[in-house]
Amino acid sequence: MLVSDSSAQPNSHGRSAWLMALLFTLVFLSLQWIWNTAKGSAFEYVVIDKATVGTVVRIINALTPDAHATADGSSIRSPGGGINVLNGCEGTEVLFLLMAAVIAYPLTWRLRAVGLLGGTAFVFIINQARLLALFYSYRSDRALFGQLHGVIAPLALIMVTLIFFVLLIRLNDRSAQKPRLV
Repeated sequence: MLVSDSSAQPNSHGRSAWLMALLFTLVFLSLQWIWNTAKGSAFEYVVIDKATVGTVVRIINALTPDAHATADGSSIRSPGGGINVLNGCEGTEVLFLLMAAVIAYPLTWRLRAVGLLGGTAFVFIINQARLLALFYSYRSDRALFGQLHGVIAPLALIMVTLIFFVLLIRLNDRSAQKPRLV
């Protein structure tokens, strides 16, 4: 009797599930390691203090000028209460999951570029929305803040990012089915 492990066989895109899983794991762990080595660096300062906190403070003040939000390092300060955006709250883990998936899955080069560049912008935007929800919930309902911070928002980020990745896969599969002129 011949037994075959289908996960070791290449899929229709020419990459086995084991190879994709290994590549995904290596890329994700490498990105996490690089980010962890950046703690306290100018790069971390730019990502957290300037890009993440600075941007969300501008959005808060545009939406609710009476909040008088200010960026103070990695903190959003406001007379009615603010939040701290620590390493891990800037959305990098979700971004690294997406990047690892985009690199590991055999997408076309065009969709890989869309996944990496567009995905970075996408994760940044949804994380800004998460920080807005956390800021406003902290000021109005601390119990809701606890639920949003601990469970709801992290799962929502992962699920919405997964949908983004599934759309990339569908676009990839659709482009692979188009007849090509030789």
